[in-house]
Amino acid sequence: MSVKLGMDVELHQLSLLAPAGYSIGLHIRFTAPLFMFQAYDQAWLDHYTENGYVLRDPMVAWGFSTTGTIRWSDPSLPDPFGLFKKAAAYGLTYGATVACGPIKSRTIASFARSDREFSDAEIAAVAAIVQRLHDATEPPEELTKAQIEALKCIAGGDRIAAAAAKLGISESALKARITSARIRLMARTTAEAIQRAKDYRLM
Repeated sequence: MSVKLGMDVELHQLSLLAPAGYSIGLHIRFTAPLFMFQAYDQAWLDHYTENGYVLRDPMVAWGFSTTGTIRWSDPSLPDPFGLFKKAAAYGLTYGATVACGPIKSRTIASFARSDREFSDAEIAAVAAIVQRLHDATEPPEELTKAQIEALKCIAGGDRIAAAAAKLGISESALKARITSARIRLMARTTAEAIQRAKDYRLM
């Protein structure tokens, strides 16, 4: 099963467990996630973004300070800006959050429903899905020398023919190296692969 297909299956399972939607930031580094999946109502997402709630979201603060799971109704959670009440107005009445991974590459996922609290078993099931998604999208520790050379040529402005000539290989061999690098970096385009390789300090 491909990584993408596996992720699609996991996200579908998550949507069944969280009928009011979810938000997952996988491998958050330097405040930005490598992958972001959002399935909340678009009206709430727009309202959340327009008002910059991420800076005041108690679940984001909690997720960066610890790992594990927690219900939004937990009395130990401070919510000085009343974000939970605002979310409830959009149908996100009950929710829970999962945080996993090291602080340098933290995954934070929140999920909601409008009718009742999540059971312990449901939270455990969601936590298992989030952990699998986190593991499946773990950034690579290294690329091969051939992959790095190919990406560097393209990053430097060479076209396929010029890059292949520079490396003394065929165009098809160069394309194969780039494709393998894209797969390794889980990038949709070569430009995205180059950026991720730079972000991960692999080239």
